[in-house]
Amino acid sequence: MNPNPFDARGNVARALVLAALLYGLAGCSKSPGDLKSDAKGAMANLQVTKDPAPEPTTPFKDAAGHVHTLSDFKGKVLVVNVWANWCAPCKEEIPSLAKLQTEVAGKDVTILPISVGKGDDEIQGQAFINRHPPLAFFTEPTYALAFAFKPVVEGMPTTILYDRHGVEQARLAGGADWSGPDARRVIDTLLSQK
Repeated sequence: MNPNPFDARGNVARALVLAALLYGLAGCSKSPGDLKSDAKGAMANLQVTKDPAPEPTTPFKDAAGHVHTLSDFKGKVLVVNVWANWCAPCKEEIPSLAKLQTEVAGKDVTILPISVGKGDDEIQGQAFINRHPPLAFFTEPTYALAFAFKPVVEGMPTTILYDRHGVEQARLAGGADWSGPDARRVIDTLLSQK
């Protein structure tokens, strides 16, 4: 019995469609929440956290002296920036964090610049943040919070990204430009995670 040529072509067509689908899926294999593949350009030094430790419970204060912990911000993506007024790369980075806060207004994202300066550095740090709205000033001048992160914050600035559940997802040691599309892509990835 001769095979029907129409069936053979139909099988070939189905095979081609299946191959095209598999090829397309392979090209789109990036799963939602894939921070590693989103860490490009200005975010190239972002390190995805492999074994996240629980968020620190060390308290810090806002400009009015109210005490907070990171758990107060659960339900939001957190961009925790540990910085100091005496740190030149920190001060270069702060305006880009202010721009990011403006760009994500209305979304479940909070930028927390937490100053570790004390004395005059704390006072000058608050004045510096006040010149970069809409950022709010937070302080923890004893360095206890910097040492409570696991691994500890070893240099300034260090930015630690938390998902909505308070789980560390990534961190970036050193200054970065948080105002552009590279940072927005990373933040959008965190927002897309359930």
